Amino acid sequence: MSTVDWIGWASSMVLIATLSKQVIAQWKSGKYEGVSRWLFIGQMLASTGFTIYSVLLENWVFTATNGLLLINALAGQWVSMRNRKRAEQGGRVARSPEPRLVPRTT
Repeated sequence: MSTVDWIGWASSMVLIATLSKQVIAQWKSGKYEGVSRWLFIGQMLASTGFTIYSVLLENWVFTATNGLLLINALAGQWVSMRNRKRAEQGGRVARSPEPRLVPRTT
């Protein structure tokens, strides 16, 4: 592998690790508030298109990266829907408390 390939694969691993960590944090917290469905929908559409594009260019770093980004988006959407459903069914508390804008007086 060339130096250019190593840079591409290393960058890909950093990106995938970062985004995966976010989905894992969302899974563990049980929260769904502030997570836009459109984020995952947009990521899924873009990743699908970029994966196809990368295959056509025979660029395997981007093919693998975009394929993994698609899987991450699917997982993120599933976790978000799961957390929302649990909250609606009275499961784990999933909403964050609203921030106080005015200090409490006693």
